[in-house]
Amino acid sequence: MPKVEDVHQDNGAEWYEQAETGKDCYLLTLATYGKCIYWVDGERNIMERGDVLLIPAHTPYYGKSVPTLTHTKTVVGFSVSAEDAGALPLLRHDRPYKRRLGRYESVHERIRILREQWNDRPSYYELMAQSILTELLIDISREFDRGLIQSEKQRHVEHMKRHVERHYREKITKEVLGEVIDRTPNYAASLFKEVTGRTISECVHRQRMKRAVYMLEESRLNAAEIAEFLGYKDVSYFYRMFKKITGDSPSALLKDRRD
Repeated sequence: MPKVEDVHQDNGAEWYEQAETGKDCYLLTLATYGKCIYWVDGERNIMERGDVLLIPAHTPYYGKSVPTLTHTKTVVGFSVSAEDAGALPLLRHDRPYKRRLGRYESVHERIRILREQWNDRPSYYELMAQSILTELLIDISREFDRGLIQSEKQRHVEHMKRHVERHYREKITKEVLGEVIDRTPNYAASLFKEVTGRTISECVHRQRMKRAVYMLEESRLNAAEIAEFLGYKDVSYFYRMFKKITGDSPSALLKDRRD
């Protein structure tokens, strides 16, 4: 498995980094907010939310913020053996690789957990970090193998994702999203799964749980009221989904709520 050497998050409007001769390890960067720029081996790469950039070892580069704009990104430095590189064609690609991820949410979630493991350093964190990084590289490699997703497909999926983000409290089905992109329900469902790696239902529940976490921490509503607000008629089902997606329980967050 690839060995994680470093994981850190960059942000702000004053960021600058340079490696004139390149680093000894690969760099994997995922942009999660705003915009920044990497110049890699003389090639300009504008990074925005959802973009991933893989810089091979020993490749010169420098990166900088866009004036007046804030950004956030997570950077993972890792080394690989010849055997590792042989298993994934992406790692044999001797040029920088940048693309807009179709499965951004999945990759973002994994890289968030990877950063937490690296920063908190619980038992076996190095092994866990290696395992998560391997999954990340496999996800990105699958998109690399498929090549660029057709722009029309990507546009359809972005429309569907925006609809989910705006209407997550409502019942969202393949029929609803089919109307959003003016395609059949089955096409909408299969395209959504193909590009994002998740079903429509999984995406809706995750969007709801993001809101649930905020409301449990910041509002004065109890769990039952939050469940109803988010569209769950069965509170016990809300509890099960919350635990499944966040790994915690609503009760735990309620205990830590600010007065």
